[in-house]
Amino acid sequence: MPAIVPALVAFVLVMALIPLQTRLSRAYGVVQPIRQELPPDQQKKRGTPLMGGLVFLLGALVTWWVQQSTIAGFLSIAFFAFALIGFLDDFKKAYTKSPDGISARSKLWMQIVVTGGALYFLMSHNMVESVLHVTRNVTVDIPVAVFVIGVGLIVIGSTNAINFTDGLDGLLSVCAIPTYFFFFAISHETDVRAFCLVMIACLLGFLFYNRYPARIIMGDTGSMAIGGTLALLAVIEHVLILLPILFLVYIAEILSVIIQVSYFKRTGKRIFRMSPIHYHFSLKYGWNENTIVIVFGGVSWACSLLCLGYYDLLMK
Repeated sequence: MPAIVPALVAFVLVMALIPLQTRLSRAYGVVQPIRQELPPDQQKKRGTPLMGGLVFLLGALVTWWVQQSTIAGFLSIAFFAFALIGFLDDFKKAYTKSPDGISARSKLWMQIVVTGGALYFLMSHNMVESVLHVTRNVTVDIPVAVFVIGVGLIVIGSTNAINFTDGLDGLLSVCAIPTYFFFFAISHETDVRAFCLVMIACLLGFLFYNRYPARIIMGDTGSMAIGGTLALLAVIEHVLILLPILFLVYIAEILSVIIQVSYFKRTGKRIFRMSPIHYHFSLKYGWNENTIVIVFGGVSWACSLLCLGYYDLLMK
């Protein structure tokens, strides 16, 4: 079956079910609490329905049901596992009416378990080798233990970086679409291409409701699942060498948080007006949400196309 068919099914399901989910979320109080320190324009989002990322699970199910292959099953299960971590975080926020979800330590341990299980599966099924691919003719052999630890840290770090990007209406969707497109364009696996196209379709459908002003928020349920699968796709497709460019927006988001916190603890001063860095552009330069989303999305497209050029020239 052509990959476009499950993508169209997923798009229709997302478009049809988001309004229902929005009404149910409002009825049962599953809404977004907002941190007091966020800018005034973010405070008005208090009470916006949360957990919009739940509908993405339908996309993963559609892919698995249509493709019925090992790799489609792996990606779908990984999507569900990372989504579950995000769901627990969102559920606690909604239940306690507090922006503080589950503890960072609990979240990290769950990410370690899911990532470790995913890497074990990939290596035991010979889908990944402890090799860093630089070009089609240049590879670097890495000891298995070092490779597993290093890749595990990359997957967990990337998952959290992508999670931080979900801070403005439509921001993560606009940035993640070109990243999924990159993997769709380079993969020789029909099932990987189908999964990526389905995720793009889900994000396009969700963006219709999540664009500014958002009628529903993705939440960690969606952003964790997106982050985990994008990182694992980089492992499966042997393009870890490209992540500093491909994930540039996400890396900038999490680095801004790390730098801000570290510098403030040492000096009591801030480098950015607020982190993650998308808030800095709003507070320092007066950019509105749409401007930030368009610029960050444009950077993500530029990075994806640049990596696609490198892949076609040197890695294909």
